[in-house]
Amino acid sequence: MTKRLFLIAGYDKNGHVNSAFVHMVHSLSEYGDCVVVMDNESTKSELKKLNSYCIYVDATRHGEYDFGSYKRAYKWAKKNLNLSDYDFVYMVNDSVYGPLFDMNEYFQKMEYSKNDAFGMVRKTGGKSEHIQSWFIGMRPSVFLSEWFDEFIMSVKKQPNKAAVATIYENGFTERLNAHNIKWDCVYHVHNRGVYNKVKKLFKQKMPFIKKLAFTRHNGSLGAQIAYVLNNLPDNLRNDIFNSACDVYGKEYMHWLLTKNPIKIFFRYVKYIITRIF
Repeated sequence: MTKRLFLIAGYDKNGHVNSAFVHMVHSLSEYGDCVVVMDNESTKSELKKLNSYCIYVDATRHGEYDFGSYKRAYKWAKKNLNLSDYDFVYMVNDSVYGPLFDMNEYFQKMEYSKNDAFGMVRKTGGKSEHIQSWFIGMRPSVFLSEWFDEFIMSVKKQPNKAAVATIYENGFTERLNAHNIKWDCVYHVHNRGVYNKVKKLFKQKMPFIKKLAFTRHNGSLGAQIAYVLNNLPDNLRNDIFNSACDVYGKEYMHWLLTKNPIKIFFRYVKYIITRIF
């Protein structure tokens, strides 16, 4: 059997382990061992929700974003597991809701390829193409290498999220290129399409939806998000909706999920005007 290790990064401003995150961890645990590190303080009763799906769970506020959690999960795994026993190691974070579909076909697409590193989304356009850091997979040629160990252990607190993206998200792909390592992703998405083209990507069976879509463009993406939610099984839809309510508030979520085209149009107009001025 294929042995996979998932290094999972989580964050919740209230220290909660919400039902959507439990769904993510539970789903991935069916395909491998899960190590979860959250960038927030949390109670034992909250973390207990994950215990049956994980070999290790920790929650400590470190302020190093997802790569800081990846580092801590990797450090624990390196100390307590034999990493060479694994065929693949994945780094996954909860900046998305999902998976929305069974993951088996996606693992097949990534792992049956000839690439040594892969991910869910290859961001095209801009200064450099890269693997988006919320879902990265690696073969032993990468996760057992000295350069990867040096890279992940060098993660430290940065002044803002943009610096994290530049130094670590882009930096990971830059190191792959520097070591002539073949990589690719299941989806190629231009610029910010992963946030803005929610409905289109869902129709293409993208198994995750970015949380940032819930707050972008002054709520004008609400109808796309509503389309996705309305085409999910009831229990998964409820998990995502309730988790989003916990973060953004019920009033905001009911406001967001309108299908009224006039409201959506004026929300977008207001967003454009705000951008201009």
